[in-house]
Amino acid sequence: MASKGPSQRQLRVGELVRHALTEVLSRETLADPALDGKLVSISEVRMSPDLKIATCFVSLLGGGDIEPVVKALAANAKFLRGRAAPLLNQMKFMPGFRFRPDTSFDNFSRIDQLLRSPQVARDLDSE
Repeated sequence: MASKGPSQRQLRVGELVRHALTEVLSRETLADPALDGKLVSISEVRMSPDLKIATCFVSLLGGGDIEPVVKALAANAKFLRGRAAPLLNQMKFMPGFRFRPDTSFDNFSRIDQLLRSPQVARDLDSE
């Protein structure tokens, strides 16, 4: 049986959580040296089917090592959850946050590099 994608409700709630978390990160200062002077972007939030777990994909604007930032956000997840709760007051349960590095930009870059390779250009020119 093929797995279905996320429901419309999961997508909508994920976007609400992403906006709330972005708002909290832009206004609050977290007391963690790994986050000092870093611009963190939440590119996507995927909700579990029961809407109780929000997996947040994080990227670092300006580059750099993302792993310490993800660990710092995970360590401050309860604080972020508490600050995001008033922004998500329409939800019955406040989801728990899990943070993961966003590798989609790396994948896009790799695909772009493959498409620009001489082998692909040679195949396109032969037509």
